Amino acid sequence: MKIYIDGKYYSRADARIPVFDHGLLYGDGVFEGIRIYNGNVFRLREHIERLYQSAKALYLKIPVSKDEMEDAVLRTVEINKKANGYIRLIVTRGEGPLGIDPFQCKRATVIIIVADIHLYPEEYYKKGIEIITASTRRMSSDCLDPRVKSLNYLNNVLAKIEARQAGCLEAIMLNRDGFVAECTGDNIFIVKDGELLTPSSYHGALDGITMRTVMEIAESLGITTCETTLTRYDLYNADECFLSGTGAEIVPVVKIDGRVTGSGSPGAITKMIMKRFILIIQI
Repeated sequence: MKIYIDGKYYSRADARIPVFDHGLLYGDGVFEGIRIYNGNVFRLREHIERLYQSAKALYLKIPVSKDEMEDAVLRTVEINKKANGYIRLIVTRGEGPLGIDPFQCKRATVIIIVADIHLYPEEYYKKGIEIITASTRRMSSDCLDPRVKSLNYLNNVLAKIEARQAGCLEAIMLNRDGFVAECTGDNIFIVKDGELLTPSSYHGALDGITMRTVMEIAESLGITTCETTLTRYDLYNADECFLSGTGAEIVPVVKIDGRVTGSGSPGAITKMIMKRFILIIQI
């Protein structure tokens, strides 16, 4: 494995950042998770655009252009000879003195890791998973806009701990008004009366690349889609439910807070979308 750090490549054992890097000290930075399928980096430009938008929101200057960043990602994939895998693209505020002042950091640090990721056992993609609602609330947009994909995931980590302690792999996160936001690392969709519904980013959901892909697939199949307001009542009474994310891809949900979703098996629309997604990523 070769890891890119500021234009140079290092082995996993030798890849290092300073302990005074503000990404480590304060979670000050942004990142993207990106998939490689059959030698192709999936929707790379969309990920790059979102990375730079997140950085702009944090007043974080990325020291290379978008084109240069894209070339660096593709070169790192090539060097690692990965036909299928996962890319973690990270931009930290960089090294600086103790104290949160970002203006004390002279230059941001760019890191590109090409590896593998397996969030859920293969069997769950066929039979579905059970999820719970976490008591940990999603950070509200008046504190930090959920569209910023920052390095600080402690809010999500706490909800993930609740899920694991409940014997589940994933948890639903509500915003402070009690509306469904997202899961700890995935967007959430439900199907109700033939429509595909997902929480809006205004309620605390990340504007997901895979989420957008799912909505495009649904529309191509003639399925009405909508970003809307959802509560747990809507989830409990959904005909189908599934999660989407770069790492997770598309995972059916068959039980929520002990309540069976639909028939208790992955639904017909979920299966259609999963099948079409597989066709898209194989192109």
